[in-house]
Amino acid sequence: MPGDVIFDKPMRMDNSYVENGKTYAEVMGLFDSEKGSLVALEGAWSPRTDEVVIGIITNSRNQVYEVDLSFYGRAILIGSKYDRQTYKLGDVVQAEVKDIENRKTVILWRPRTLYGGTLLDVKATKVPRIIGKANTMIMQIASITKSNIIVGNNGIVWLKGGDIALATMAIRKIEDEAHTSGLTERIKKLLDTRQVGGTNKEIA
Repeated sequence: MPGDVIFDKPMRMDNSYVENGKTYAEVMGLFDSEKGSLVALEGAWSPRTDEVVIGIITNSRNQVYEVDLSFYGRAILIGSKYDRQTYKLGDVVQAEVKDIENRKTVILWRPRTLYGGTLLDVKATKVPRIIGKANTMIMQIASITKSNIIVGNNGIVWLKGGDIALATMAIRKIEDEAHTSGLTERIKKLLDTRQVGGTNKEIA
């Protein structure tokens, strides 16, 4: 919680502050002892280079595309003569953050079109818990529900095929209970008890 002591010595890390020689949490979050970092559970998404995002093409002109990143706003995707792919309004794309200009304009590259499926908005601060350490949480959900799932750091999740209703239920539970311990086992129990084998509940 904000104000909790993380270290009894000054440490430079995100979402924290140093006072009287100690390091304190600045936000509500989870401390990753392996990485020595505090993952915020509340607050807005702050884009970083190389992060994966999911967005929707909303405008195009001369191979310069505007991409809606939901809660964050818009980003720019610039095509090139080496990229034969063109995009139309409404296309869903997965891309990486290449740069942030003036601290607010996100430049994207390495795009990939995501065909079909459905989109789910989640709090971007809960994305690390949805993905899990070494992708374990999201791989567990994808494996049991037989769904293809891509999680954008900006808080948009793309799902296609399999039991999307169950996958969505699991993701929502993680979002609601991200601050609690033992979450991985509870999600596994939810998936095991509610799994419907061989069904396809993809949302059109």
